[in-house]
Amino acid sequence: MRRFYALQPSQPRLATIGAMDKKYTSGLMWFRRDLRLQDNAALHHALKSCRQVFCVFVFDSEILDALPRADRRVEFIRESLVDLDAQLAQLGRECGAEHVGLLVRHATASSALPALAAELAVQAVFANHDDEPQSLARDAAIQATLAAQGVAFHHFKDHVIFERQEVLTLAGKPYSVFTPYKNAWLKKVNPFYLKAYPVERYAAALASRPLDERRTVPTLADLGFETTNLSALKIQTGSRGGAALLDDFAGRIARYQDSRDFPALKGPSYLSVHLRFGTVSIRQLVASALAQSQTGCEGAACWLSELIWRDFYAQILSNFPYVVQRAFKPAYDAIVWEQGEAAEAMFQAWCEGRTGYPLVDAAMAQLSQTGYMHNRLRMVTASFLVKDLGIDWRWGERYFAEKLNDFELASNNGGWQWAASTGCDAQPYFRIFNPVSQSEKFDAEGKFIRRYLPVLAELSGPALHSPWLAGAMELLAAGVSLGQNYPKPIVVHEEARRLTLQRYAIIKPG
Repeated sequence: MRRFYALQPSQPRLATIGAMDKKYTSGLMWFRRDLRLQDNAALHHALKSCRQVFCVFVFDSEILDALPRADRRVEFIRESLVDLDAQLAQLGRECGAEHVGLLVRHATASSALPALAAELAVQAVFANHDDEPQSLARDAAIQATLAAQGVAFHHFKDHVIFERQEVLTLAGKPYSVFTPYKNAWLKKVNPFYLKAYPVERYAAALASRPLDERRTVPTLADLGFETTNLSALKIQTGSRGGAALLDDFAGRIARYQDSRDFPALKGPSYLSVHLRFGTVSIRQLVASALAQSQTGCEGAACWLSELIWRDFYAQILSNFPYVVQRAFKPAYDAIVWEQGEAAEAMFQAWCEGRTGYPLVDAAMAQLSQTGYMHNRLRMVTASFLVKDLGIDWRWGERYFAEKLNDFELASNNGGWQWAASTGCDAQPYFRIFNPVSQSEKFDAEGKFIRRYLPVLAELSGPALHSPWLAGAMELLAAGVSLGQNYPKPIVVHEEARRLTLQRYAIIKPG
């Protein structure tokens, strides 16, 4: 597998390629959710098109101001930028240039980008696509301002393999069902779409930072943020961290389809946060998964399918942006969800892991403590909120958006609408996860539950999965007091299921 390493000192100096034939004297590369050098579409085009290229990242205050002061994602970005800055400097030195690195701004992107473009007198700005609605609006405003300054704005696909309307039905419409989309995706994909962009070949165009810009990446404190437990969790950052995780997963991928549903096992790739911030290349991941799947590796084929789901949800958001506010299936907006103080109290209990259902509570504790939640548990907890508690899926979607390190709007929205049966290719509304049977099946020995709910650690067997059914002596021996150090169930699943079927009954088939 290709690795995400900067050029090593022993490698020869790279030569300038066609500098006199380039379209622009100078350009600006705007890093966003693509925090790597290797196989970066926009960076490649910038270096190929410009005699000199400056690199910038903007800590957009419009985004940061809405976040809590301790946010793992901000710390992940900051640490990844340190890594990116160091790799830029090293790559610049290999090309004979000193003081190559990132320019970093902490301001609104809509004002900072045009201002920097004017300050550096560049003729073009380069960036990779971000198809979230707010990002599209921001980019349109920036493009208009740049155009008024006589500066071009070029943007490229980099975050997915196929985007927008690249994969369509025979009728020329976007897909809304996954399996036919996947089949069309697999039919369309070929080496052209997976080929890496040769950034290093054009690296001699990297420009030295102006003298007054040779500062280090700002600290969290400089940005007004606090240190989190990111380091204690040993979450690896930057493209080097992504490469290390990919190497680790390579030794486990053959077992992926058998281990991925069990939260106590080391089954997933754990690369989702790196995909989110572009510290790994989606082309590299898909090329590797596709090649291995074609040799008969079932684990690689299963993982490839998950990567295609990500493309699927991205094109859903692009083609049906109304899903951000409403159900993909409009009829489901007629569902009457629980409201008022009782609903608020149940939602808070769900957020804080106080539902009385151990697997649900352990999953919510994992999210709170680490910013990560196992994919099987995302389905279980979402189903519980919507179909056991009767609470609007948008409440849960917003909470996950606040907490998940790997939050991506398209995938988060798609997952929640899938669980709520309101989305494209969603589970049928009458499919309602039983939190006890899910616990017994996917955490049979209770290792995951014990890890995140130590108060239940001494329980075993059925009592660990449904402590309210345990005998008084068994609870006493385990040090568990229901209603005291562990809550009683806030709903009875069987009754909740009956109410959910009634709630969804207003939806007419078809």
